[in-house]
Amino acid sequence: MENYTYNTEIDPVYINYAIEYITYMERRKAMKWIDMHCDTLSEVVKNPEYGSLKRNRLSVDIERLKQAGAAQFFACYVNAADYGEKSEGLTAYADSRVQVKPEDRERWDAAYEAVLEMTAYAGEECGAEFQIAKTSADISSNRMGNSSCTNSTAGILTVEEGGVLNGSLSRLDELYEKGVRLVTLTWNYENCIGYPNSRDKNIMKKGLTDFGIQTVERMNELGMIVDVSHLSDGGFWDCIRYSRRPIAASHSNARSLCRHPRNLSDEMLRALGENGGAAGLNFYSAFLRGKSGASPEDIAEHAVWMIGKGGEDTAALGTDFDGFNPAALPAGVQGVQDMEKVWDAMRKKGITPRQLDKIAYGNVMRVIREVWK
Repeated sequence: MENYTYNTEIDPVYINYAIEYITYMERRKAMKWIDMHCDTLSEVVKNPEYGSLKRNRLSVDIERLKQAGAAQFFACYVNAADYGEKSEGLTAYADSRVQVKPEDRERWDAAYEAVLEMTAYAGEECGAEFQIAKTSADISSNRMGNSSCTNSTAGILTVEEGGVLNGSLSRLDELYEKGVRLVTLTWNYENCIGYPNSRDKNIMKKGLTDFGIQTVERMNELGMIVDVSHLSDGGFWDCIRYSRRPIAASHSNARSLCRHPRNLSDEMLRALGENGGAAGLNFYSAFLRGKSGASPEDIAEHAVWMIGKGGEDTAALGTDFDGFNPAALPAGVQGVQDMEKVWDAMRKKGITPRQLDKIAYGNVMRVIREVWK
C-alpha cells in the first residue's frame, strides 16, 4: 500500500454544497402547494364508476393530496345545456334584449340544484382526513406539507359557471353558506353575469351585465374570490374596475406564449399583478402550446412569462386536472403524484426558491387572506 498524506480540513465549498443539497432534499419532502382548479368533484359525482373523492382512478384524490401535503380547490362544474330536453344550445342570456326561453331558465335552475348536490357530496366526504376549508385558518391548520402534523387535507369548494345564479343574488349567499369560496363567473355560454371568452372579437369586447356587476360587489361583501377564467376580455376589465378585492384567473395561462382566448394577455397579467390577484397555471396542452404534447417545461415557461409581466406575486397553480382528456396533460404529469416534475422544471428555468414558494402556495394564500372573511 502506498503512503498518502491526508488533509483533515474540509473545504468550505464542499460544506456549502452539502448544506444546499440537504436543504434541497428537505424542500422536496416538505413542498406544500395549493391548486386553484380541478374538476374531480363533478367527475366522481357524475361518474361513480371512477371512484370516490377519497380514492379514484382520476388525477386527484384525497389520499394522494394528503400524501403530497396539498390543498385543493374543487370545482362544482356544470354545463347547463346538459339539463332538460336537448336542443341546439342555450339562448342568449346576457343580452337583455333577447327573450330567454322558459326551458332554458329551467335548465339554469336544474344546474344550480346539481351544484348543491356536489357541495353536499363533498360534505359527506369530510372526516379525519379531509375538511372543507371556509377560512384561511382552516387551510393553515391543515397538513399542508408538514409531516409532523396529522391534521386533515383541506379542500375548497368553487362553482364553475356563475350562470347557475339565474339572476338571483340570494343564491350567492346560499352557496357561501354551503362553503363555496370562489365562483368562475362564466363557462362557455353567455349567462346572467356576462359573456365567455371567444374567438369572436365582438363577443370578447363585451363586459359584465348590471347583474354581473352586482354579483362582483356581493362576492366582495361575502368574501368570495371572483374568478375571471373563461370570461370575456371585456368582463375581465370590468372585474378589475369594480372589484374592491383581488381577483383570480383560477386556470389560465399566458396568451403571448399560446394564443388561445382562454389565456391572459400581457396587459391582463400586469393588471392582475397591480390588483393583487393571481393566475393559476393550467396544465391543458392546448392552453400551453396550442396543440398536444406539452411538457413540464412548457408549464415552467408560462410561469417565467407571468412573473416577467405580472410580477412574482401573480403566478400560481390551477392545473385543471380532470377537466379534459388525460392524454392532453403534459408528458409525465398524470396527477398530483407527479407535481415534483413540475417543480423541477421550474427550478431548471431559473425560478428561485422564493418564487417557487409563491407559485406553489404563497400567492394563492395571500389572495385567500385578503378576500375571505
